[in-house]
Amino acid sequence: MNALVESIADFHFLRPWWLLVPLAALWLPWAVQRRGDVRRRWRGTIAPHLLEALVIGENRRRPLRPAHFTALLLALGAVAMAGPTWQRERPPFLSDKAPLAIAVDLTPTMDAIDISPTRLERAKLKVKALLARRDGGRTALYAYAGSTHLVLPLTDDPTLLQTFADALQTRIMPKPGKDTALAVQTIDSALAAESVPGTILLLTDGVEPAAVEALRAHARTARTEVVVLAIGTETGGPLRDRDGTAPALDTATLHALRDAGIAVATVTPDSDADVAWVQRHVQQHVEQAASPDTVRWHDAGWPLTIPIALLALLWFRRGWTIRWIVGLAVAVAIGTPQGGAWAQQVDAPRGWRFADLWLTHDQQGRRAFERGDFVEAAGRFDDPMWRGIAWYRAGKFDAAAREFERVSSPDGHFNLGNALAQQGKYQQAMAHFRLVLQLRPGWAPAQRNLALMQQLLDRRKQKSNDDEEAPDLPPDKVEFDGAKPPEPPENDKTQQGLVQQSAEMWMRAIQTSPTELLARKFALQQQGKP
Repeated sequence: MNALVESIADFHFLRPWWLLVPLAALWLPWAVQRRGDVRRRWRGTIAPHLLEALVIGENRRRPLRPAHFTALLLALGAVAMAGPTWQRERPPFLSDKAPLAIAVDLTPTMDAIDISPTRLERAKLKVKALLARRDGGRTALYAYAGSTHLVLPLTDDPTLLQTFADALQTRIMPKPGKDTALAVQTIDSALAAESVPGTILLLTDGVEPAAVEALRAHARTARTEVVVLAIGTETGGPLRDRDGTAPALDTATLHALRDAGIAVATVTPDSDADVAWVQRHVQQHVEQAASPDTVRWHDAGWPLTIPIALLALLWFRRGWTIRWIVGLAVAVAIGTPQGGAWAQQVDAPRGWRFADLWLTHDQQGRRAFERGDFVEAAGRFDDPMWRGIAWYRAGKFDAAAREFERVSSPDGHFNLGNALAQQGKYQQAMAHFRLVLQLRPGWAPAQRNLALMQQLLDRRKQKSNDDEEAPDLPPDKVEFDGAKPPEPPENDKTQQGLVQQSAEMWMRAIQTSPTELLARKFALQQQGKP
């Protein structure tokens, strides 16, 4: 109900001046009826008492005439062109930047078999489904019980993430117990350096009551959002391959978390509705945190093209054809851009398409963009900003830069700086970020990117200095005049032995399974060793 009220409050038109067209739609039926009124045309020539007898064929009047449907068509078209909207549109770059940290509970109760095959294995399947929906989004993987450990930092490689997610087992955790507050605090500290607010997903079979207050305080103050996906049943179940029984889901604690402002849902074993719910929270969180001037309103006028097309079919019915429809069709055909006009707008010439009769070039580009066909989208967009965004998403940063150069707004210079930075042109990118800050002082994204460009330039300069050949290089070969080379000192022998031992240990670790590798890593971290 609240969402409906908010939608009604946000309802407005993007191009309200098109709403003047319905005035013409109201005038059209009256004008057509007036033009076809035979009595009015002959009233000044024929006596009124004779006119009624002389006029024939006007006794039968149809309530709906072509002019009425034309007026309705004009009204619908005007509303569609006015751009009705009531919800925000997700910016194209935010989905790629939204970080997600998945924290998997590895306490022994996750081995319960009340959820087939086990709670932990079901959590791994949900991780796989979520990574498929992330579409290259940056994701990190953590494991927690009595301690919290990083499995993989933020990465967009779903195969690597799934490999290590499959390796998680409850036996690899070095510290027993469960400390959810510590897990959230640790992950939140790691995500604090991200430019875009992140989301923490807890895949767990329960949250200890003592952690509710800590999560409540986190929800009030932190940038990151905590989402809990509870795995388990209300009856609990036995543990796999060991004695004991796992407790049921603590519904009271879950309700307390909801009251504290934490998003909580239970796993759906037979569908991925829970995974879709998690992904929506990730996107909504980053959208709400986005700068208002980077969020666009969604144009909801295009569905009106369906009734418009159905009404247009009536023009081909005998007796309903309006004379000027032929002229309108010729005008549309003449005004449609052909190969030469298309060639001036994009890199490659494009011919006429049937979709041009129904959709604008930008609408066609938007549909291709949403399908993920960014090259096709770039070839269809007329808007240089959107064409540049499509080339950027396709990895064609040089083409994207050429399009962004045609946009003189702060957003255009900002995107141009990003495209130049992707090509390694840090100096030029800095110039555009400085220009953005002149046009939009204090804008945080431009400030962060400017600082990042300076860091990259400093690193490049430092690397260039390190690559310079030192003046006192050792000789390529040392000759000892037939004598044996001197023996290395005793401490050098010890160092060589340590190096050899470390190499052997590394080779043995490579042959270890990922599960054993994680167990050793967590144990060393718990002992405070690097």
